[in-house]
Amino acid sequence: QVQLVESGGGLVQPGGSLRLSCAASGFTFSGYVMSWYRQAPGKERELVAAISSVGGGTNYADSVKGRFRISRDNAKNTVYLQMNSLKPEDTAVYTCKAVRSSAVYWGQGTQVTVSS
Repeated sequence: QVQLVESGGGLVQPGGSLRLSCAASGFTFSGYVMSWYRQAPGKERELVAAISSVGGGTNYADSVKGRFRISRDNAKNTVYLQMNSLKPEDTAVYTCKAVRSSAVYWGQGTQVTVSS
């Protein structure tokens, strides 16, 4: 059974940091491109960051460049999103996604709220 389980969300003050994790099971994690998306209330879901299957290539939304870092540990079947210098506009549900060819899997998401 395929599972993507996110954790690490919560409430943080502006300027703070959080690290999200997405633990995968039920498929060959190392062969998949992994990405993080987010959706804020009333807005469309947007790509935040993505990382290649072997971790050599990454890309980021312009709004998070220099503040967020995506990484993966294929031995632990986990992808991470380190989020620094958080802003109120980063408030959203963050969800991880796995893609390989026509196979696409989504997690359930974790809430991140940036507020004083």
